[in-house]
Amino acid sequence: MADGGRDGTISIEALGSIAAVPAADWDACACPEALDGGRPLDPFTTHRFLLALEESGAASPRAGWAPRHLAARDASGRLLGVTPLYLKSHSQGEYVFDHAWAHAYERAGGDYYPKLQCAVPFTPATGRRLLAHPDAPIDVVEPALLQGAMELARRGDISSLHLTFCTQGEWERGGALGLLQRQDQQFHWESRGYATFEDFLADLASRKRKQLRKEREQATANGVEIVRLTGDALQPEHWDAFWLFYQDTGSRKWGRPYLNRRFFELVQERLREDALLVLCRRDGRWIAGALNFIGRSTLFGRYWGCAEDHPCLHFEACYYQAIDAALELGLTRVEAGAQGAHKLARGYLPTPTYSLHWIADPGFRNAVADYLRREREAVGEEIAFMLDRGPFRRDQA
Repeated sequence: MADGGRDGTISIEALGSIAAVPAADWDACACPEALDGGRPLDPFTTHRFLLALEESGAASPRAGWAPRHLAARDASGRLLGVTPLYLKSHSQGEYVFDHAWAHAYERAGGDYYPKLQCAVPFTPATGRRLLAHPDAPIDVVEPALLQGAMELARRGDISSLHLTFCTQGEWERGGALGLLQRQDQQFHWESRGYATFEDFLADLASRKRKQLRKEREQATANGVEIVRLTGDALQPEHWDAFWLFYQDTGSRKWGRPYLNRRFFELVQERLREDALLVLCRRDGRWIAGALNFIGRSTLFGRYWGCAEDHPCLHFEACYYQAIDAALELGLTRVEAGAQGAHKLARGYLPTPTYSLHWIADPGFRNAVADYLRREREAVGEEIAFMLDRGPFRRDQA
């Protein structure tokens, strides 16, 4: 169906599935840096990743993620840009928490849901959300996509629009257009020119260096063997094992897992070159695992689960193996997912994350804007506080 508005010669269409856009056309906007056959900056806005979420049913109307992806075209029909967009009936699987906003608005007599969410479902990884083709003028296409999303919300009497884990540039440009700016933090590891894990350890304060070495020893002290698998080394049996671990963690953290078994089958079929699975084995049996995705310069940590508890195994599988893998793959950054101040002691430093919000109701918008001003100040102070107490040697900080 055609929805949205026009900005000059640009028309905006809302699509009920990413399958409505050919993969090559979508990826020319989402990851033009990978058109030479290399890796995208991140795999999460690629056609193959988003299609796997839809075809598996993980991101579907039934799951509360109804696709409303936007396509911007010129008068000739040429695709100028795209945006992953969903009509949401809840706030699950987003990692930028607006539950308190929803409760406040509903207590005041409003309907917060449905809302529009510009995001990658279940994926708190920073990346471009307004995906302009490299040959198209970004200063025209980005505002057109934003205006199209807001017009879609207005026409549907939808309370709000949210762009989560967008880039800092999108955040700044969206703020200049009047969207509300929110800031939070994650913990990321960055190489300082390290060739090996030992080089990284040498950069830490003595006490932290000893702690990390002790944790790595403890993780494998009970006969645990750890392997890293990607590409053709990944086999269905590995996903069988990881699915059990993921189900356990998902059930405990979210009540039910966001992803389903079919999604992991599609990862094996179409995304195994993008995936890195860390599996832990003891006595010939898989006991734990951590799933990562590989970008052009960044390794993205996503999910962890286990069937047996072993001291420090979570730290080893999720954080230290990720650093090892990044160095092996020639990557310079590890994003370890949402939350977790305990990552600071393990070399992962606080890093700002960004989101943009449009709220239809003027009174509610003003209240949220006031809250966000104070929240940004608090986040900035917390980041500065933790950076001052980071694990690195003072002469190397």
